[in-house]
Order: sequence, then structure tokens, then C-alpha cells
Amino acid sequence: MTTPPMLPVMWDLVLCLLPSLVLLLTALLFRWPPVRACTGQLVRRAGRLLWAWLCWFLELPLVPDGRMDSEGPQLVCKPTALAQFLLRHCGSLARPSLASWPWGDPNIQTLWSLAGPLGAGGGIRFARDYLQVKDGGVVALDWAVGPREEAEPWRLGGAKQEQGAGGGVGRGRALSCHTSCPPILILIPNSWGRVTPHLLRLCALALRQGYYPVVFHRRGQGGCPLVTPRFQEFGDPSDLVQAVAYLRYRYQSSALLAVSEGSGSGLLLSYLGECGSSSYLMAAACLSPVLQGQLWFETPLRPLYRWGVLLYQKLQLSRYASALSAVMDVERLLTCSSQRELEAAMFCSGGGSRVAGQSGGREEVAWGDYWERNEPLRDADEVAVPVLCVCSRDDPLLPPASALPTQLFRNSPYFLLALTARGGHCGFASRDSDGGAPCWSHEVALEYFRAVAEFLRAEERKASGTRGAAARGSPAPQWRTGAAATARRRRAMVLRRARPPARPPVCFTVGSEGRGDGGSSGEEQDMFTWHRSYTR
Repeated sequence: MTTPPMLPVMWDLVLCLLPSLVLLLTALLFRWPPVRACTGQLVRRAGRLLWAWLCWFLELPLVPDGRMDSEGPQLVCKPTALAQFLLRHCGSLARPSLASWPWGDPNIQTLWSLAGPLGAGGGIRFARDYLQVKDGGVVALDWAVGPREEAEPWRLGGAKQEQGAGGGVGRGRALSCHTSCPPILILIPNSWGRVTPHLLRLCALALRQGYYPVVFHRRGQGGCPLVTPRFQEFGDPSDLVQAVAYLRYRYQSSALLAVSEGSGSGLLLSYLGECGSSSYLMAAACLSPVLQGQLWFETPLRPLYRWGVLLYQKLQLSRYASALSAVMDVERLLTCSSQRELEAAMFCSGGGSRVAGQSGGREEVAWGDYWERNEPLRDADEVAVPVLCVCSRDDPLLPPASALPTQLFRNSPYFLLALTARGGHCGFASRDSDGGAPCWSHEVALEYFRAVAEFLRAEERKASGTRGAAARGSPAPQWRTGAAATARRRRAMVLRRARPPARPPVCFTVGSEGRGDGGSSGEEQDMFTWHRSYTR
């Protein structure tokens, strides 16, 4: 009996193990630092070429590589004591750490922040309040309670109500985070009403730092029922005025702060300008704000963003098609092909109303007249609280940075503009971000709030020392007047001027089903009835 030759068997074994050997050698080769660096550069360049072709095909703006790698931001403001204090104490504002490509691309940041998965926001849960306002409409307040938190969300204010209106936190008090009375952070989504992953990440970061976030939903948005056949105009802050008044009444010992996202800044800036020194807010921040509403609506968006925004708005309108059909031509609204056409069809003359002279229960106006009363900065000279606006030059949803009203920031002591080279629209991904990490703009906004509180507290101490020295008959110490002293002088001037109210007075109730007496038109209710319901 002869044995088979061993040579063919060995060759079969080698051929069988050859693919595994090749893969092993390739893996070892790629672990060699020079080869790994060269391969990474080739893959990166190939990815950029592929992304550039996709942007060209989708008609998206493409930022050059040199501009992507530039640093910022540029702080545009009046050189006041507050601005100098912020530069010294806001490290994230002076030294940004923005991501490079691919997360630094404006389109990737914008699409991820607006249309990304909501799970990227940290799984935040909300407890909802329904608030019935004066005209019978209903808005919603969503209190962020954390991913696993089971405690009652109302723990911050219940036992502190006995302090009364005089015991509240004024603009001169410091923020008391991680206490029984944490500062309340009012979050205003974009004008489309979508709660984005960008907003949810801000809620998660604010909760970790001791703030108490609450999301304000306009009527008919964010799952809030539309009980009246009308929507809020772009810059009509009447509902927000009543919501803030309720929060102030309910939680008198907590400071009130506000952050707006994108086009939601039109509502926040309108509120600050209309209320002036009567605003209950300590400070405000606007992330990628729409500062000029008419220009924004008249500037056409890229097709991908335009159709995405219109689709979302039309889905919201279709939910209330039967209720709105009595006062609006809903079929015409659903066929609009631009934001301007849709906004004009809802609120302007000849825009699709079935009832002559009305559009959703309001008198119709021309397009130009509509923006005279809805421009976000129409009452900018009345703003009496610090406002930080964070913008990027590569924002694909806003007009060019050259159209920003920089003179307002250079002349007003209350407006500050942080202009970065990159960041997209509500993106501002950090250098160590993987798409779910906190954004640089979130860190800046929360650090800015703490710095403003410290500055106002220091100004209050100086003022108290000056009054004490004057009472003892000693010469008062000399210190430079900052934004706080300017605010006090302006408040006195506004009170003496006796400006007539532009909106109806505050008068409302709170309920889970949107029912209430609504109150009289000339007096403010002293008591509120409220009920909570848990959602999401």
C-alpha cells in the first residue's frame, strides 16, 4: 500500500490559508504609523470628493477647505463693562473648539441638528402643562424631567411661594443651580414647531448643570391642540408674554432665562422688545437667530431644505384641515411652494382666506405691513436685558453674514454677537463631538448665563456699597457704569413715558383640557388653576 505524496496536500493547505494570511498582513501593515497616516489622508480626500459631488447634485452650498479650518469667533458688541466681563469669564466664548470635517461641514451639522434621530438628544422625558390664554387658545409647556427621573417636576417652587413677589430672583441675583430653586430655562423651538435633537441635547446639558428646562410650544405645534382656528404670527409674542407671566407667578424664587433656536428667535426678540424693562427674564440667548424676518422669508432656500421645511409645515396644517377650512383655503396652503408664499397665504391679504377681511380670525394686511408689526428687531431699542446671538458664516438656512445688522450690536449695550467661521444652522459641533456630544453653542449659552448673573450681582454689590457710603456721609467710591446701571436709567425713562400696550393684557388659566374662564380683558388674575399631564 502506497502513501499519497505530501506536497499536493501542503499546497492545498497553503492555498486555503492564503486569504487569511493576506488579511493578517494587511492589518499589520495598516497598523504601521506611516501607512496608516497616508491611508487616512487618501480616505479623507476621497470622502470629501464624494461629498462635494453629492452637494453639487443636491444644490447644497459647499465651503472651501481653508474656511473650514479657520477659527473664531468674532465678538461684535459695544465695549461695555458687561462685554469685557464676558470676555474675561467665558472661556468657551473666547476659545472655541469647533469640529473639522466631516462633522464641521455646515450641511452635515444642519441636517443632523434638525432632522437627526431624536434619540441623540439623550432620551429626555417631558411633563406637560397646557396653558389657556386670554382668547381661549392653548399653548403647552413641556418640563424636562430627565431620562430616568421619576420625581415630581414641580419640586423647585412649591415650598418657596410664601416669599411673595418681593422675594423673587431679580436681575441682580446670581444663579442658584443645584438648589431647591434652580433657574428656569425657557426653550423656544423654531417657528415650524419641531423639537430637534439640537434642542434635546441642550435640555440634557442644562439638566446636568442644574437648570430646569421647559419647552414652550405655540398653539397647534408640538402636539398642542389647536382649539381656536388661528395660528400665531411670526413675531406675535402675546402667548409667550402670558406663559412667562405664569412662570414668574408660579416660581417667584427662580431666575428666568430663555434660549431660542433658529427662527424661534423671532418670537423671543419680539417678546424682549415689546416688554422692554417689564420683561421677567434675566438674560437671553439666540442660537442661529433669524434677525430680519422679511429678508429671511424673501431669500429662497436650497431645494433640499425648502422642500423639507414645507413638508413638515404642511403635515402640521393637514392635522387641522377641517378646523381651518372655515376661515382659510387649506387646499391652496397645501400647494404653496415656498415659505414666503405659505406665510402670505396664512396671514396676508389675498392669501387664501375664505372670509373676507380675515385670516384665521385676524384682519388681513399687506406683506409689507405684516412685517412692520412682526419684524423681530422692530422694538430693539426697548430691549433691557442682555441678549447673546450665536451665528455662523456658513449657515445654509440664513441670508449671508454680510446682511447681519452689525450696527445694532455695535451701538446697543444689550446685544452681543458671536460670529463663527463654521457651525451650520444650530450645529456648532465640538471638536470632540461624535454627533451626540454637547454642542459648543450650548456650552457658551449656559456659561454666558452664569457670567451675566455674576456680573449683575457684582454691580448690585457696588450699588449697595455706594448707597451705604452716601448714607454714612462719606464720599461715594468711583466705579465705571456698566450695563446694569444703564438698564436702571432706561427703566426709569420707559416708565415715565407711559407707552400704551400693544397687545392684550395678561389673563389666563391653566388646565389639562384647555378649558377656563379666560378672565376679563382689563384685569390680571391673581390665582391660577393648573393640572399636569405626562407625555412622551
